[in-house]
Order: sequence, then C-alpha cells, then structure tokens
Amino acid sequence: MTDLNDIAIFVMVAQMESFSHAAAALGMPVSTVSRRVSRLEERLQTALIHRTTRKLSLTTQGRAYFTECSGPLGHLHEAERVLVETQRKPEGLLKITVPVVLGHEAFYEFVSSFLFRYEDIQIDLAVTNAFLDLVAENVDVAIRFGEMIDSTIVSQRIGTNVRYLVASPDYLRGRTIPMRPEDLSQHRCIVLNGRNNEAEWHLVRGKKEVKVQVRGPVSGRDLQTLSAFTYKGHGIGFLPTNYCEEHIRRGSLVRLLSDWASPEIAVQAVYPSRRFLPAKTQMFLAALKAWKNPLWLPLR
Repeated sequence: MTDLNDIAIFVMVAQMESFSHAAAALGMPVSTVSRRVSRLEERLQTALIHRTTRKLSLTTQGRAYFTECSGPLGHLHEAERVLVETQRKPEGLLKITVPVVLGHEAFYEFVSSFLFRYEDIQIDLAVTNAFLDLVAENVDVAIRFGEMIDSTIVSQRIGTNVRYLVASPDYLRGRTIPMRPEDLSQHRCIVLNGRNNEAEWHLVRGKKEVKVQVRGPVSGRDLQTLSAFTYKGHGIGFLPTNYCEEHIRRGSLVRLLSDWASPEIAVQAVYPSRRFLPAKTQMFLAALKAWKNPLWLPLR
C-alpha cells in the first residue's frame, strides 16, 4: 500500500509548486522530499511532476492525482484538528454509570449544575448496580463503592461511606435491645445479597473487629429494598449513612450499637485509562472531587 506520508508530501509540493518551499514547510531536507515523491511515482509507475532547473509543473496524471488526493487529506487534517480541540475543550458526550444508591435528588442536582456550567457537554447517565464493562460499553466514568479488583482500569478515591445498624421504633417495641454485636444473631435482620436469607456482617469499633452471622425475613439485592423493609419494621438493617442519618435525626429509625459501624467503604471514580483524558472527563472528575454532598463522606 502506498505510504500516506508520501502522498501528503506530493500534495504539499504540488500546492507550493516548489520542492524547497515544501521541504521548509514540512521541516525536511529538500533531498528527502524529492526522494519521497520519486518513490511515490515509482510505486504508481506514473510521472507526476515535470522537473526542470527553473520550475516544476504537474503532469496530466499528476494533476488528476492531486485533485483526488487533496480532498481526503484535507478531511484527515480537519479530523485531527477537531480531535485535538475536543481533547482540550470540555465538550461532547460523556457516558457515566453510577449505582442505584446514587439515584438520588442530590446527585441529579450535581449533574444538573455540571451541565449548566459546561453547556457543550452532553451526559448519558446509566443508574444501575450492574458492573458495566467500561471499554465495551464506552463508559467514560463510573462511580463505584468498595475497593477495585480489576487492575486494568484506573480508580480515583473521591470519598468514603460507612453503614450503621438501625431499626424502626416499631420493630424494637417489646424486644430486647442488642447490647453486643453477638446479640444480632438473636434478631431478625434485613440482609443484602443473603444466601438463604443469611449474611455475615463485618463490624468495627476502633481497632476491634467482629463478624456476626445474621438472618432475617428479607434479603435484597439493593439498598433501597433493605431500607424500605427496615423502615417498615421487619428487622434490623445495616444501612449506609446517607440512607439513615436523616431518619435517625427525625426518630423514625434508631441507631443500635452506636460504637460499632462497618469498615469504611471507598467511593471511587473509575475510568478506562489515565492516558490522554479528554477535557470533558477531567472536568467531571474535578467536579466530583470538589462536590460537598450527603451521599458520601469527604476524604480526610
């Protein structure tokens, strides 16, 4: 296949009607420019340029070849210019995926403010607990909770979260309040992803850690389900702070074993690669890190 660089050099020579002027524009020796055009002619088995000591001119075939090649080369240069500008300017489609726990008015308000600030960016937002393949699905940024296992993607910690033990006053009425983590095994608990409605809860208090087997009447695959059945009085829930702090303040939930909580859960912004991040992604990541919000705790 003909080298595109040879074609580009020929087009430059034809436009400037001079090997020396084309060489200066390309930053090449005149001998290299002349050799590359000769190589192209050899490849095509066609004379493209009449060379004389005073000036050069295109052959009939050279003029036709120049006409056919200059348009596509111009499109390639324009495509490169647009791509470079897109990398530098915050614009274009930004595909984001977040877990269902962030399907919350506070997060929507953050995205809305971001869109008003960067009016040339469009957002495709997927709210799902499925771990989408960032490369296959062309995802620019995902927000995920917990430590990342996949070493092929890049993660940036943007905050933390913890889970509290809570129950409704209706559930606690007439029952013995748990005083130790081990007492939870005697209670009905609302569990996340529980096999046979059983799960292991990991609790910490300072440097002390304990794991307790619990079971209960409801097992759910998302935190909305757990919180709903906890609020309705079906058992003790182990809920993130953003799901329960307001309810604790209002008295609709009671925090139990208040010295105990889950280990800190990392909140991560995840993206396919750190190389050549476009401006739209850089701006979104910066906004996420600066956002003061009720959905996770800021980094300390």
